[in-house]
Amino acid sequence: MKKTLRLIKRFLLLVIIIIPVLFALNLALFVTFTWRERSGNGGWEAARELGRELITDDDGNLHLSQTGEQILTEYHAWGILVEDGTGDVIWHSGNLPEEIPLHYSAAEISWYTRGYIEDYPTTAGARGDDLVILGHPKDAYWKLMWNTFDYYAIAEMPKLLLSFLGMNGTLIFLLYMILATRILRSVKPVVEGMEALPAEAVYIRERGFLAEVAAAVNRVSEKLRAQERALRKKENARAGWISGVSHDIRTPLSMVMGYAAELEEDAALPEEARKKARVIRLQSQKMKNLVGDLNLASKLEYQMQPVKKETLNLTALLRQAAADFMNLDPEGRYPVSFRCDEKAKKCTLQGDRGLLLRAVYNVLNNSQLHNPQGCSISIQLQAESQTAQIRIEDDGVGISEEQLKNLTDTPHYLMGSGSGLQRHGLGLLIVRQIAAVHGGQVRIGHGSSGGFLVEIILDLSDSVSDIRI
Repeated sequence: MKKTLRLIKRFLLLVIIIIPVLFALNLALFVTFTWRERSGNGGWEAARELGRELITDDDGNLHLSQTGEQILTEYHAWGILVEDGTGDVIWHSGNLPEEIPLHYSAAEISWYTRGYIEDYPTTAGARGDDLVILGHPKDAYWKLMWNTFDYYAIAEMPKLLLSFLGMNGTLIFLLYMILATRILRSVKPVVEGMEALPAEAVYIRERGFLAEVAAAVNRVSEKLRAQERALRKKENARAGWISGVSHDIRTPLSMVMGYAAELEEDAALPEEARKKARVIRLQSQKMKNLVGDLNLASKLEYQMQPVKKETLNLTALLRQAAADFMNLDPEGRYPVSFRCDEKAKKCTLQGDRGLLLRAVYNVLNNSQLHNPQGCSISIQLQAESQTAQIRIEDDGVGISEEQLKNLTDTPHYLMGSGSGLQRHGLGLLIVRQIAAVHGGQVRIGHGSSGGFLVEIILDLSDSVSDIRI
């Protein structure tokens, strides 16, 4: 919100700054384009120069020098020389218009020297006591013929300009304050509403010059809240359905597993029948675990699973998980090795023992599930000042790059569907959820021996730790 309002203020301030900049730029351009019009380079100097270029020959006749001809050509002008006393024209250029008089009274001279002769703007110079008049094209000059400005007005011009600039500056500042106040008053509720839109219901009064935007935000808010209610209703129904199925299927599965265990241990049955009973029991156990995983994943997703955090020693917890896993492997087809860095031996964190054990069990069971021929599994604990890394990898069949990409991008991806392989997905999803509950994350990849690798990274910043780095 503050950044948006600051941006609007900067925009308005930029508009204020541009005004004097544009004024200075236009003034500079005006001076540049009008500099050549200063009097020293205008028609008055040309008239005086023309008088100097009129030469009297031996016969007493006047003629214009080559330089004088160039002056007439440059200014596209004509020229006359009026004799002092008589007012007669005693010389004129060859391009003199027919309507130009050849005799002038004193009154006419006083008028023509500052104005026009037959609408031709004139400038005057002297040749001795005689008067040189230079006539310019009708569209060459606009002449100021009268004493328009008095001395006081010219002398006070700097003060008038400063007063003008001061009044304009004050007016601009007042306009800026009025516009800024109105804009901020209209923009602030809209910006605040847009920022609060993802988290809560929003209603903005539809007024000001952003009334249409406010109306659009209100419509979006209504739509989002409606979608949120529909989604919550759908997700509650799904969570309730999963919980109900998990509860309802538990009793039949327990009965199936119980009867299968009795048949498996019944010595009176043929060995083949006992093996089939064992398969039924093991597959029922997998179904039970799958239903439990589904129920736990649903609870973690909707934050329905209570998290009972306590101070845990990660080294002891991982050793317990490895020991429990090996106790369930009497044939020793899945040996587990455990390594712990010296710095991690006293690593502790605030966590839920049951959930963390479940995460490790899921990774170990994943290796067992995908390697029915057996494999070796290693667990390694590394710790830094703020994080602990649990690295679990096997030397089994591993995972292809395509499968790894799909598994990384889609947690519920069914690895190798259609090829008869087991699923990678729900168990690892639970591992991710448990890590997230503890402020951590999960990475999967290839192990150093080509097998499957899972890294659980936990945050220790809020935990009590005896690590010395």
